[in-house]
Amino acid sequence: MEIAVLLSGGVDSSVVVHLLCEQGYRPSLFYIKIGRDDVDYMDCSAEEDWEISRSIARRYRLPLEMVDLQQEYWDRVAAYAIDKVRRGLTPNPDVMCNKYIKFGCFEERVGKDFDLTATGHYAKRLEIDGRVWLGTAADPVKDQTDFLAQLEYGQISKLLFPLGDMLKSEVRRVAAQAGLPSAGRRDSQGICFLGKIDYNDFVRRFLGERDGEIVELETGRVLGTHHGFWFHTIGQRKGLGLSGGPWFVIRKDTERNIVYVSRGYDTEKQFAYGFLMQGFHFITADPWGESVDGVPVTFKIRHTPEFSRGLLYRETDGYRIASEGKLQGVAPGQFGVVYDEAAKVCIGSGEIAG
Repeated sequence: MEIAVLLSGGVDSSVVVHLLCEQGYRPSLFYIKIGRDDVDYMDCSAEEDWEISRSIARRYRLPLEMVDLQQEYWDRVAAYAIDKVRRGLTPNPDVMCNKYIKFGCFEERVGKDFDLTATGHYAKRLEIDGRVWLGTAADPVKDQTDFLAQLEYGQISKLLFPLGDMLKSEVRRVAAQAGLPSAGRRDSQGICFLGKIDYNDFVRRFLGERDGEIVELETGRVLGTHHGFWFHTIGQRKGLGLSGGPWFVIRKDTERNIVYVSRGYDTEKQFAYGFLMQGFHFITADPWGESVDGVPVTFKIRHTPEFSRGLLYRETDGYRIASEGKLQGVAPGQFGVVYDEAAKVCIGSGEIAG
């Protein structure tokens, strides 16, 4: 079996290479380059990532190739993020990167020549009734199925997740025992192409600054000023510069450039009991058909270990979740990710509209 491995220089993908070699495979390794060389403010750790990837390839005597997808990433992911922020929405670049770059452009250019593509994502490949489904990982803290929930069936059916049954602590232990150069590296945080660059600095270069009011939702009292609604997202707590908190961003008026906040989610106005998802995407298949009228499901509205419970309804303009409990920080633009009732299978996702 011909296997391609997406190698990033981190501990997870390095352990994937180690495990496959232990099982007798001789995979081909590929490093995807996405950080722009021609943008002077990018401060990416790509050089270190590449050197560690080369070290892994030398150690296991495997071929390693760099796949340059800089322009594709900029066109499909970075531009998407900037557009969403400009419109007052909350983007999810990680979801788009997986869909269009790691398992989109890469598959079209390289992956098509291999039987499977293995990655360090924490997820499972489940085969049920002759079909491949996306399953949640054994480690609930590291589970990344929400970042994979926009993949097509053709993509998911070619993926291999060797870490799906492992805890992160086990992965670290395997890396240390094998003496891998990435064993002590910290997990990456934030948007991959920015490296150490602050997200707000990135947004500022494209959208600039425009001062506006920060207003208390319940009273209409002006509490302070901000430098543009695009620097703030629904549910945000830090970075508001207000005393007497904690304060949370509840709403944004993009036309008047006003950010509405409230202290501590202490009124009914600050909670949602459901949300609409537009453009809902089923990864493998629609398991319910025409019977989507109050189907019990679990779901996520952000990357957290916890699942929420609710009922799924089909409506003329999308799918709606009615939550069992109150929801904090439902941010339009993010993805609502739907799982089966047992939270074992990721069914699909849709963009939150409200």
